[in-house]
Amino acid sequence: MSGDFLPENSIVVGCGAVGLDLLATVAAFPQPDQKIRSTSFKTQGGGNTGNALTCAARLGLKPRIISKIADDTQGRSILDELQTDGVDTSFIVVSKEGTSPFTYIIVDNQTKSRTCIHTPGFPPMKPVDLTESSLLSALNGTKIAYLDGRLHETALMVAHEAVKKNIPILMDAERLREGLDDLIKVVDYVVCAAQFPQASSLFSLEVWTEAATVPKALVSMLLRLPKVKFVIVTLGKDGCIMLERTANEVPSTEEEMDADKLLESLETKKNASVNIPTCISSSVTNLRADGIGTICGKLYIGTAENIPPYELIDTTGAGDAFAGAVLYAICANFATEKMLCFAANVAAAKCRALGARSGLPRYNDQHIASFM
Repeated sequence: MSGDFLPENSIVVGCGAVGLDLLATVAAFPQPDQKIRSTSFKTQGGGNTGNALTCAARLGLKPRIISKIADDTQGRSILDELQTDGVDTSFIVVSKEGTSPFTYIIVDNQTKSRTCIHTPGFPPMKPVDLTESSLLSALNGTKIAYLDGRLHETALMVAHEAVKKNIPILMDAERLREGLDDLIKVVDYVVCAAQFPQASSLFSLEVWTEAATVPKALVSMLLRLPKVKFVIVTLGKDGCIMLERTANEVPSTEEEMDADKLLESLETKKNASVNIPTCISSSVTNLRADGIGTICGKLYIGTAENIPPYELIDTTGAGDAFAGAVLYAICANFATEKMLCFAANVAAAKCRALGARSGLPRYNDQHIASFM
């Protein structure tokens, strides 16, 4: 790989889930008490952090991963696959006893959806498992850190040390998890699923937002989280919505824009005939959410690739692919519009193969050649 393709600093560190995925495709999801046969089967590495860092490695970054497995057949398979893809596994804790995490995944060929049944690893990772010297070594020379919200006690320790060293943190808030309230307060960038910004935390009395719409929820999140530079909400086949905090504030005398109305105006600019990912953005404005407050920023709509039905195989791990691509884009200093289109292309490439990793593109893949 030519150095011309690599960001100047390409080391990233991630803390979170790894595992083994047991994927079975079926003609249609079974009814209760029904017996069916799979149409195909694959065993492959999984876990949000494992997938996102595999994506980053294939794009050309040098990831280091902090997690925990057991010394069993599944654990050895997890390590081998990560190492083959160029992920540094020397910071993974291997327990002599217990079991490694694994997930049964049923992929419905009819709806192209998937159902996951996860079995956590045991014993769970605790901060004592990660020595201070290992943590400092993992963060040495790192451009950015990545968290998926799992292993929250260890992740918080990693996050606090990253903050001390001025290492920015990207968090994938796929869903509300224990400890997320503390983690999200110290991160710099957030990627989350559509249901997260409008949900109330299961693990604290604080309600994240009382907003009825995604734009209002984004305004609320940036107001509540002053360290966060941007929040991206992924919407699957409908693309994504992003709110970016801006350094240069619009004078308070300027007219405020209602967040929902601004999104509606951006939606009208979509071109349904364009199949490739595109990005539409507002100007820097004072964005208002009634009953919540006002934030100065830019609102973006990123569209997803319109994948032909015969090419769409499996959406498992699409969000992880998107996050891995965002990691690369931040390291490479991509402009925001380029970052959203790039991440959409990477996620779409992933969806063309079974499992979270089979379809992840490499730096010279035709789907992303124009970005590299």
